[in-house]
This record gives sequence, structure tokens and C-alpha cells, in this order.
Amino acid sequence: MAPSRAQRAARARRAEPRPAGPRRAAPRRTTGLGALAIAVLGVLLPGTAFLVARRFKLGTAVTLLSLSLYGAAAYVGLLNRDAVISWALDPTLLLWMIVGLSVVALAWIAVLVTSYKMLRPLTAGPAARTLGSLVIGVLCFAMTVSTATGAQTLMAQRGLVKKVFGGAESKSATRPTITTKKDISDQLPRLNVLLLGADDGADRDGVRTDSVMVASIDTKTGNTSLISLTRNFMRMPFPADSPLHKKYPTGFWDPNGPKEQSEFYLDAMYRNIPKKYPGILGPSDNEGADVLKQSVGEALGLPIHYYVQINLRGFAKLVDALGGITVNINYPVPVGGNDDLKIPPSRYLQPGPNVQLKGGDALWFARGRYRVQTGDLARQSRQRCTVKAIVEKATPQNVLANFDSIAAAGAQLIRTDIPRQVLAQLVVVGERVKNGKIANVDLDKKKNFPTGQNPNYAAMRAIVAQAINPVHRTTPAPRKTTTTKPSTIATQPRPTTKPTAGDLTSECAYHPGPPG
Repeated sequence: MAPSRAQRAARARRAEPRPAGPRRAAPRRTTGLGALAIAVLGVLLPGTAFLVARRFKLGTAVTLLSLSLYGAAAYVGLLNRDAVISWALDPTLLLWMIVGLSVVALAWIAVLVTSYKMLRPLTAGPAARTLGSLVIGVLCFAMTVSTATGAQTLMAQRGLVKKVFGGAESKSATRPTITTKKDISDQLPRLNVLLLGADDGADRDGVRTDSVMVASIDTKTGNTSLISLTRNFMRMPFPADSPLHKKYPTGFWDPNGPKEQSEFYLDAMYRNIPKKYPGILGPSDNEGADVLKQSVGEALGLPIHYYVQINLRGFAKLVDALGGITVNINYPVPVGGNDDLKIPPSRYLQPGPNVQLKGGDALWFARGRYRVQTGDLARQSRQRCTVKAIVEKATPQNVLANFDSIAAAGAQLIRTDIPRQVLAQLVVVGERVKNGKIANVDLDKKKNFPTGQNPNYAAMRAIVAQAINPVHRTTPAPRKTTTTKPSTIATQPRPTTKPTAGDLTSECAYHPGPPG
């Protein structure tokens, strides 16, 4: 039988003449398990296994390179997070990161395999060799899978950024010019974002924005005021310098038409105005959104900087991607149903504290209004609570754990005019929002829009201005001299605790009872 490789190597060593002079130290000998253990531990700091194998030059070079990479990663991750955020929002850099990740993974696998081969004794038996090969193979496979997962996540991020956020080629007639050289809080003390819920279902002729909300954000503190507009507002105004003001000088309505004009509702502007006056505001990727930005901004007295539009039928996918949301349900919320056609809902979401909702039920929690008291106002309140629940659920840990599905859902259902170059700054603002307070601005339906046919927009602007930039009295208000009879009703206990005005935490708390 032919001699083995180990036997031939031993014979060759015995046959070699010994050099004259002092005897050199024999290389360190390890067992098969010892070599395997050192090679595996060497994965944590590549290069150290080469040092154990007495390949000092190679080991020193690889170890120093590994320490440099670890140090650079720690510095960037801990002390320069803004750079990480900007890299994660740059499609070109994301592509290079994918290439770099693949190169590092291949180098890591090569170091693992060569380290084990250098340390493995030539006299190791078949069992030790088989075990070593199996363990090294499993490690290589695990490293390959991890690399593929990381590359897939980076590709999902790149696809999301490219599809949702426009680059230099995007067009908008209404967004501001923001420089990346200054902090956004120095350029925009308040960031006003128009949130649109668009319903373009099969039973609709075009897109209607059934949900219109403005998030006014203090860019330094993250404190946010949510302002909801009712979908059946008529006579929506336009700024005096807007081309649309010439077309609708008294607001969006037909002065010669009936009192109630559904085709001149707020929720019809997105579809009807671009259809009638295409290109009137200039180049735009989303004319309907630009129309609403101008009109809503004028109605509330706020400059609207950006919009975020969500397809309501795809909204459920986003909630499912987050793993669902938690809300308090204070009264039965209808699932389905149509008031106009007198079609009853299929079921109701039952009241209860801390109710876990998946995508479909979360959508109806935000939309359901079949015979609900106060109708659209109750729905607007639940929509604000839905926004709050999503903000609370979108923790960094949860987003990372479900990133692929979140990115896929976002790419399908979100449109916005936020450009890529300001994304990094807006992500920082988003982190402040999570730590800030979220409040509601009540536009006072009883006084300002009892029917929606002729809302008092001047009064609404005053309410918004006071809520966002409150004016405090420097002297106490004079007391009234009139006397009133003591109320016996006020001393009676109330069955439920109503939310504090403007406090979204209280508004979204569990206080069972009818809306209103």
C-alpha cells in the first residue's frame, strides 16, 4: 500500500541533513481539535490564527488590518452616526457597500480556511480531519448566508430610496430648497408635512384623498402638532400669488352651483384640478399633491414643505410589516359598510384597551365611519391615534428586524416629494419626533365648519397660529363682575374621563364611551 502524505513528510524530514550551528526552535505542534478551536476563535479577530501558526508577517498584517476596520466601524457607528445615515440613503454608496461586504466576506472565509490548514497537524487521523472539515464548512456556509442577508437588506434599502425618494430628476413646484451644509433646524424651525391617505380602489373614478392631515414638527425638539382637515370642506382657498387663485378667487367651488357640491370637496381636489388645468403649477411628478400643498397651506396659514402620500389599500401591508400596532378602542368601530348605499358593516372592532391590530383591522380602525357619531371627526381622531401607534411601533430594533418587508411595502404604497439629498437630515428630525410630544390641534367644528359648505378658514388660521406659536399674556385678564349660579350638574360624577384638549396621549387613551 502506498505511504500516506503524513508518512512521506515524516520520511523527508528524517532524510534532511541538519544544518550546522545552533538548533532552531521546532514549530509549535497542535492537536487536530486545538487547531480547529484556534482557527474558529480567529474568526473574531482575523490574523491571530496566523500568529499562532508562526506566520508572523502575514499574521501581523492581517491582524492590524482587522483592528483598523473594527476601530473605523466603532468610530463611525458611535461618534459619526450622521455619516452612517447619509451613506444608508445614497443609492451609489449602498451599491459600493454591497460590493465591499462581499469582498470582506470572501477575505474572511479565506483567512478561516488557510488558518486551519496552517494549524492542522499533518498526522491528524481521518476522524479529526472529517470533523475539522465539517466545522469549517458549516462556518463558511454561515458566513455566506450572513453576507447574503446583509447584501439583500442593502439592496432593499437601495430599492426603497430609489423608488420612493426622487433625485435630481424629480420635479416639484412646491417644495423648498434645503442645503445639506446647515442643520435643517437652522433653515426650517418648523417642518410642515402634508399626510395624504389616497383611496384609488376599483369602485372609485380616479384617486380621492379621504385622509388629509398636516404634521407640523418643531425640528429642534421633535414636538409635533397634528391638524386634520375634513374631507367635505368646500371653498378651499389658494395663495394670492398662485395661478389657481385666478381660477378660483373665492375658493374651490362653483358659485353658480348648489349648496352641496361633492366634486368641489377637499377630497376631490387631487383628482379634479389637475384634470381640468394640467401643468398649471409647473413641472411636477404629482400635480394633485402640489395642488393640495398650496391649498391646505393657505387654509391653515402654514407653508407646506413636503407631502407623504399613502395608498390606503396598501396601508395594511405596512402595518403587517411592522408586526401590527397597539391601540385603545373606546367604541365599536365598523369594518366596511356604506352609509350612502345603506350597506351595513360585516363586523365591528370591539372596545378594549391595548388592542393588537393587524394590517386589515388597523386600516378599518383608521377609516371606519358607518353610522359612527360625529362621523368624520371621530375618524380623524382615530387616524391621529393610528399615526401615533405607528410612530411608537417603528423603533429602530423593530424596523431592523422587519426591514425587508417594510422596505417592500413602502416602495409599493408611498409617494413623496422629499428629495434624497435631505433624507439624512429628516431622519434625524424623525428620531426627535419619537422622543417628542404629539398633540392635536382642534379646528373647532361647531364654530368654524358646522356643515363644511363655507368653513371659516381665517378662524382656523388663528387657532393654528396660537397652537404652534402660543401668545402668552403678560398681565392677568380682568375678572368678570357678573355672578353665576352654582351648577349642580358640575358636582355630579362622570362615568368616563374625556381626553384633554390637544393632548394626543389622552385622546388616544382608553376611555370607553361614544365619540364626541
